Amino acid sequence: MIILPAIDLKDGKCVRLRQGRADEVTVYGDEPAVQARDWREQGAQELHVVDLDGAFDGEPRHAEVIREIIEAFGGPVEVGGGLRTPEALRAVIEAGAARAIIGSAALDDPAFLARAVELYGERIAVGIDARNGFVQTKGWVHTTNVSAVELAAAVAKAGVRTIIYTDTATDGMLGGPNLTQMAAICDAAPGCLVTASGGVSSPYDVENLKALERSNLHAAIVGKALYDGRTTLAAMNAAAL
Repeated sequence: MIILPAIDLKDGKCVRLRQGRADEVTVYGDEPAVQARDWREQGAQELHVVDLDGAFDGEPRHAEVIREIIEAFGGPVEVGGGLRTPEALRAVIEAGAARAIIGSAALDDPAFLARAVELYGERIAVGIDARNGFVQTKGWVHTTNVSAVELAAAVAKAGVRTIIYTDTATDGMLGGPNLTQMAAICDAAPGCLVTASGGVSSPYDVENLKALERSNLHAAIVGKALYDGRTTLAAMNAAAL
């Protein structure tokens, strides 16, 4: 398993949201590219970046900042947030993103997802955000009646090879991941590499994820716990190994 530090962007700054709420923002820095370089120096193998303004507005808002982050990090960076058009996808890929993360559009526009996979193959990932097992879209403000497990199976069938699953009820809460749901997502998409997101805040949480014994549980994203100093990237990496 690998650990991906998260950089969430809002108004050009590094922030974290509590349970995905736009009105509960903590700012952690004004220079995202500097933060990206710091994560690399601390031992990050890959980096997870989300354009929160893009997720809420429906189109990317931090194109230049993301380009700077990718250059500063110097390793694989996955990028999501508002990627709902071919133009937005192409811009992120051309900026050097290792993976472009399609979120809401994976549910709302299956034809768009299929075309993206056709064009970019394994460089397309799908972000599935859910609360109480049901998919949330439009920056987590709309809860659908589609189960996360159902969507995971559908995108796997469409040829997607990476799924990033975020349990929005646990995100930013430092209480541990939803292990039952993580196992279900892995089982629904056995041909996909699955990344756990939401609540992963200690080496103990990483050990619990590994204890699920799902061979396709490939990575975990860590945000608030690192920024708050509750753990270190070195400790999380050690647990992941």
